[in-house]
This record gives sequence, C-alpha cells and structure tokens, in this order.
Amino acid sequence: MSVYKRQNGEEQPYWPFGPFKIRLPLVHYRWEPVEFVQALILFVVSLAMIPLLQKYLGLPYEIALAYTFVCGIGFMMPAFLGVSMVPGWITPAIPVVLLYLGQFTPGPEAIQALVALQLLVAAIFLLLGITRLSSKVVTKVPASIKAGILLGAGVAAYMGELKLGGRIPKTPIAIGLGSLICFYMLFSVSFLKLKNKNKIAQMLGKYGMVPAMVLAIFIGILVNEYPIPDIEWGITIPHFRQMWAYLPFTVGFPSADMFIKAIPTAIIAYIIAFGDVIVGTALVKASCEESRPDEKVEIDIDRIHLVTGMRNLLHAFFAPYPGLAGPIWTAVTATVADRYRHGRKAMDSIFSGSGTFWISGFIALFILPLVSFFKPFLPLGLSLTMVVTGYLCIITAFKQIKEPLELGVAGTMAVVLAMHGAAWGLGVGVVLHIFLESKFKASKKVVVEIETT
Repeated sequence: MSVYKRQNGEEQPYWPFGPFKIRLPLVHYRWEPVEFVQALILFVVSLAMIPLLQKYLGLPYEIALAYTFVCGIGFMMPAFLGVSMVPGWITPAIPVVLLYLGQFTPGPEAIQALVALQLLVAAIFLLLGITRLSSKVVTKVPASIKAGILLGAGVAAYMGELKLGGRIPKTPIAIGLGSLICFYMLFSVSFLKLKNKNKIAQMLGKYGMVPAMVLAIFIGILVNEYPIPDIEWGITIPHFRQMWAYLPFTVGFPSADMFIKAIPTAIIAYIIAFGDVIVGTALVKASCEESRPDEKVEIDIDRIHLVTGMRNLLHAFFAPYPGLAGPIWTAVTATVADRYRHGRKAMDSIFSGSGTFWISGFIALFILPLVSFFKPFLPLGLSLTMVVTGYLCIITAFKQIKEPLELGVAGTMAVVLAMHGAAWGLGVGVVLHIFLESKFKASKKVVVEIETT
C-alpha cells in the first residue's frame, strides 16, 4: 500500500523538484514482493564487479565491497528522481573500458585513469541533458560506426570470457550450462510459447536471470568448479573510512593526458548508453501504451541523461567503476515490463517495480549471510552478465546494418576495437566510413543518373 493513490489514467503521484519527480516507496508507490525476491538474488550481479575492481584497480576485497554500496546508492536514484527504467551499468562498454584500463598499472594510476573516464562520461550526459541535444547528436553517427561499436563490444566480451585464463576455461561446465539456460529463458521462441501454456514456466519467466544463476551455482558446486560457501552471520559493515585511501582525493586527480586518452572510450560508452536509452524507452512505452491505459508514464530523455550524469559524477568521486553508470539494466527492465503488462493487480505502477528492485538490492548488501554466500560465485555472476550482454550487442549491431558495405566497415572496426581498444577502433571506423561509404553513396547517385538518361 502507499499513502498517495493514483486515479485510472493519471500519472503516478510525485513531488515536483525542478526537472525531477520525487517518488518514495510506500508514500508514492507500493512495495512489490516479486521484485523484492528477484533483487535478493540478482544483487549478486552488482557484487560481480568486485573481481574487476580487484584486478584492474588493485583494490582489496573489503574496499571493492564498499564501492558496491556507493553503486547501490546510484542504482536507487533513477526511480527516486522520476525515471521508470531499472538502471544498471553501461554493460556492453565494459570490455572496451577494460581494454582502456589495461594501459595503466593497477593502483593509483588506474584509479586516476578511471576517474578521468567517468568524469568525461558524466560531462557528456549532463551537457546533452541540459542542452537537450542528445538525440540530435547520436542520430548523426553513421549506422556502420554504431554497429561497429556494438559488434566490437560483443566480440570483446566473448574474447574476455573465452581467452586462455578467462572465466569460461576455468569453470566451463557451470558457466556454459548457466549461459545456455539464460539464453533459453531470455531469448528462446519455444520458452516464450511454453510461458503462455505452462504456469511453472510463467512463474520462472518472471524472475529473468535468477533461475539460470541459481542452477549455475548448484551445478558449479556439484562438479567442484566452485567451493561450498562459508556463510557468515550478521550485518555487512562497509569499510568507508579505509576506502578514502583509494579515492581521487587521496591518490590524486587525473592529468590532462589521462583525460585525452579517455576521450575515445567515453564517446563509445555514451553511444552505447544512448542505444540503451532507446531500448528502455521502447520497452516501457510498449508495456504502457499497449497494456496499461490506467497509468500515464512520462519518459523524459533529458531527465534520464541528467540522472545518469549525476550517477557517473558520484562514481567518479566516491567509487570509480569499470561498469560506469548506465541508464538501464535491460534484462531486469524487460522482466519488470513483462510483469507490468499483466495489470494493476500484478504491479500497481511501473515505478513500484523499478523502485522496489534496487531498494531491495541495496538492503541485500547489508545482509552478510547473502553477501558471504555469493562471494565464491562472483566470477560466475559476472560471466553470465557478460555472455548475455555480448549476445545482445551482436543482435543489436546487426539491426543497425542495411547494406553489405556497412557490414564490412562495422566488422573491420569491431575486430580492431576488440583487439586494440577504443581509439584505434573509432579511428578505423571513421576512416573506412569516409573512404568507402561516401563513395558508395556517390556511386548510387551515378547509377540513378545513368538509368534516367
């Protein structure tokens, strides 16, 4: 139940605050039990960033865990400020970010480099949100380059998982079967049909990646790829005081050279994130307009930009994050939207679903038995996320392409990006677009002129 009630056809109640719309749980929207349960398991994906923080930034486990609490605060901000999508990382950009971080020594240097990148990403989001130029800027990017970025991110994600010493070669059975279950439940035509006929499949489908994660953990323990967790009892206490030694206020702020090196990766991250905004907008609009005339849902692209920029700014100063702060966690937004379609009894408001999810995820961070249980399986959670992300990147990339020549440009750019990073990838993509596609367009005009004569 909530204090404020929505009349049919109206917008969910809120407190206006400049460009934002403040909504609080139990005040402006009700608590959703399904999202609560889902978050108590899927919060492990936010913990899955810990191995990357340890490897690329040189953080001890306790400090990396404290970083996830800052991330959890950022995750709660969108629903609080009036954004209906469930937020996440800029997940497809993670492989590109890791290629960028690989240039720096783990420790103060890598932290400074990531701060530079996150500040640039925050600046792009805030500038385009304030000026309302976001859609105009991104539409100017050629389709082949957008496809090359997504395809490169997808290829880099798979390369990172499959390479010698990667997570899949270390634990192939758990990750392999877990990925297969994920793919089946999220993308399979047969499972979609099964959900329409079978109540058990319908119930499992509500929880997105959760069943795959649980089965993968069970399989991993069964085949001795992962140890039985050592469960601790009590409340998780973040090491915020010790964390200060790993922030830019202590290790130093990045140099101008670091900012320059970070520019190509920041541009790629933003282009990917804008694609996520489009996907999230389509998901929410389809759910609202087709199935839920009882709620008017406003989707403000500029507000999404402002909130995402603020989250990246928070990270830059208090928890530099290789995942960056992205506008949407696509898999969870899709499951929330799918449940929302079933009417007001299933989910009162789109905000009650998205808001409940990350508040519950933040609460779960304090439950030490949960955190300690999932600790051995953090690489598994990260791998499943990256594999699903790679698959979605490749699908989305091919949707951008209409001509064979665009595919050639995108494919070449993708390989260079995955092998050598954002600067080389963008450079090759731009050069190929100028030298190949501009001539291709000119040749089509010539053909038309010849035919008319």
